Amino acid sequence: MVVGATEGTRRVVTTLAVLGAKGMLAQDVLKVLKIYEPTPFSRSELDVTNYVAVAETLGKFDVVVNCAAYTRVDDAESSPELAFAVNSEGPRNIARTLAKSNTKLIHISTDYVFDGKATVPYPEDHATNPVSVYGASKQQGEIAVMEENGAHSAIVRTSWLYGENGSSFPRTILRAGLTRETLDVVDDQHGQPTWTMDVAHHIRDLIDAGIPQGLFHATNSGQTTWFDLAQTLFRKAGWDDNRIRRANSADFARPAARPAFSVLGHDSWSQSSLPSPRPWDHALDEAWNSFLSPLVAQGDSP
Repeated sequence: MVVGATEGTRRVVTTLAVLGAKGMLAQDVLKVLKIYEPTPFSRSELDVTNYVAVAETLGKFDVVVNCAAYTRVDDAESSPELAFAVNSEGPRNIARTLAKSNTKLIHISTDYVFDGKATVPYPEDHATNPVSVYGASKQQGEIAVMEENGAHSAIVRTSWLYGENGSSFPRTILRAGLTRETLDVVDDQHGQPTWTMDVAHHIRDLIDAGIPQGLFHATNSGQTTWFDLAQTLFRKAGWDDNRIRRANSADFARPAARPAFSVLGHDSWSQSSLPSPRPWDHALDEAWNSFLSPLVAQGDSP
């Protein structure tokens, strides 16, 4: 039996599963939740679209953290059946199974459930209106979780993720900066760069607090654009940030629409007496020292 604690509250958890275990976020979740001795399930170990397999596997756990998802945003436009199977029916299978034993569920979702037309941070209870197949599939996954096991579930939305494992915008920009003279980066999409390790700690807070029911936005606070983030990364690397050239989304034709404004509000954390997300630049400073700066050491900038 393992006991976790946050802000003076304590929660006993004996068995915990993490789905989508090989993903960028899940790998950090497993690190942060190691005190709970979590059981990881990769896609090959548990197909969330198979209800029989889900029912046979997950009923024995106290808490399930669902990081499993179809995240290929552009491919989803031409493969909607696969996106909805993983992102909508998968969560329904999980939530339906867990409801039978009153098991707690933390389900990871995304800013793509919003249309990106706002000009102020989206509160947790703002109406969803996805503009892509991927966003619609994640929206339906949220609905499924609440329909099947809403009283025992927390939905955690995040966005603009980067981490030590897997591909991400900071990793791409820094690697490109080693070999390319200039980079064109969009300046008309606003969001919150979010370190996966911070999201993992917020998930830990939810578990230690008994997993309050509802919606939570786990993004680092503040806001920036991809262009400004790229310039910030170049300055950290000691490179000339004028090598980053301003561009518009229209300059990059892609199958799936992206929300132009992906800034999320964080009221649910304080309302649940839990720590609110820290500023994105503070997290980036720590992530830089942790794993991003070695990428620059691979070679010299042009």
